[in-house]
Amino acid sequence: MNAPPLTDLSDRARAIFRLVVEGYLDSGAPVGSKSLAGEGMLNLSPASIRSVLAELEQRGLLAAPHTSAGRMPTQSGLRLFVDAMMQVAEPSKEERAAIEQRLAEPGPIERALEQTSALLSDLSGAAGMVMVPRRETRLAQVTLTALDSHRVLAVLVGEDGQVENRILVMPAELLGTSLEQASNYLTARSSGRTLGEAAKLVEEEIAGGKSALDEASRDLVERGIATWSEDSRERPVLIVRGQANLLDETALTDIERVRSLIDDLEDKQSVAALLERARKADATRIFIGSENRLFSLSGSSVIAAPYRDREGKVVGVLGVIGPTRLNYARVVPMVDFTARSLGKRIG
Repeated sequence: MNAPPLTDLSDRARAIFRLVVEGYLDSGAPVGSKSLAGEGMLNLSPASIRSVLAELEQRGLLAAPHTSAGRMPTQSGLRLFVDAMMQVAEPSKEERAAIEQRLAEPGPIERALEQTSALLSDLSGAAGMVMVPRRETRLAQVTLTALDSHRVLAVLVGEDGQVENRILVMPAELLGTSLEQASNYLTARSSGRTLGEAAKLVEEEIAGGKSALDEASRDLVERGIATWSEDSRERPVLIVRGQANLLDETALTDIERVRSLIDDLEDKQSVAALLERARKADATRIFIGSENRLFSLSGSSVIAAPYRDREGKVVGVLGVIGPTRLNYARVVPMVDFTARSLGKRIG
């Protein structure tokens, strides 16, 4: 059900709707008419408040859980609140300083990205996510070592000192003396090149009969290049931190939802695909509940923003995921500020 325009609501209905939504986002619990009347902000009797609550429920903005006499916002209600009524609270001076300080720490960019994900988790009380810029490291060396009769450990060392280990599964007849020859050949062809560039050169040499490899070494190299190329295309480049934050006291009453959410987060490729939808956005995007198919069953919300380098080019996306009762007014500007700060760090 689509939410009615805000102009369709009376001033009284808007005031009550706002209090219900803010009360729910603050406590995670439905808000009742007695609670609203007791706050003294409406100057209305509980009966009058109940009448307005019933009207808002009929319009599809509020719902009454069967276990409670109170009301909570529906997905349509949350969307109306976020789009038309929410008053964002900019990060405090202390929060801004904490974000900038963490991102200014020296070290490789991968560490800054991990710091960003953990930082978003700490500040939001939800899980933090950062999609890493798609960039390939230029290689300095490739070493192949047999682990057992069928598996090879490939160690890829980048010019920036980054080390990556990958496991290749090979037929037993390919292992043995061919490993050293294959390692030397791959290092010679990959030094100073990205994996993609090295793969193209190796494929051209082998196809043109220009390689000095024996048959076993050639097969080993071809299989390794094919595996790495496929892995690079398929592997999600995503860092998620703070899943434990999703297991708060309110999660105990809805453990299936939380289990579903954590299972969804394990599917990093799908999460990365969702964050891709925020890459072209000019500002922070908010996905509530079933607005994104991935997290529809867990009823979760995602707040995501693209981050750019100093030339203004979008290089990745960051955000948080948590229950729909996230403190949107606080988290949205926090995600936005972190995206701008990370952009400065990327350079």
